[in-house]
Amino acid sequence: MAVVTELAAVEGILRRTRTVAVVGASSVPSRAGFYVGEYLARVGYRVYPVNPRRVGETIWGRPVLSSLAELPEPVDMVDMFRRSELIPGHVDEILALPWSPRVVWLQLLVWHPESAERLSAAGIDVVQNRCTMADHQRFRLQDVTEE
Repeated sequence: MAVVTELAAVEGILRRTRTVAVVGASSVPSRAGFYVGEYLARVGYRVYPVNPRRVGETIWGRPVLSSLAELPEPVDMVDMFRRSELIPGHVDEILALPWSPRVVWLQLLVWHPESAERLSAAGIDVVQNRCTMADHQRFRLQDVTEE
């Protein structure tokens, strides 16, 4: 597993992914932590919002979870909407799970090389400084339920 930079590999990740945990999910429609997750849900991904400050709310038709440990199923992708300096704490949480996601995706302007190395060493692909929504649109991918 590796830090993914090749466009073909990024596209492959989006094609294989079916379930996504959005860490840093927002209930504010103008924030990327909301509209990207909403887009992913709309095109057929099963999207789980994760944000301890929003527990008790519903986003994208799902109750907000306080942590990845509360997910009702393993997910293919953890999509991070957190500042770069907060990523190491989330890596600890990811590596403590009894299962591993296939990929951890750090959104635009988010990267943390040491965390990416730790995740890669654990067999998890890492995408940094890219937007899942923009890449899904760039590759003209269909609704994931149709693929």
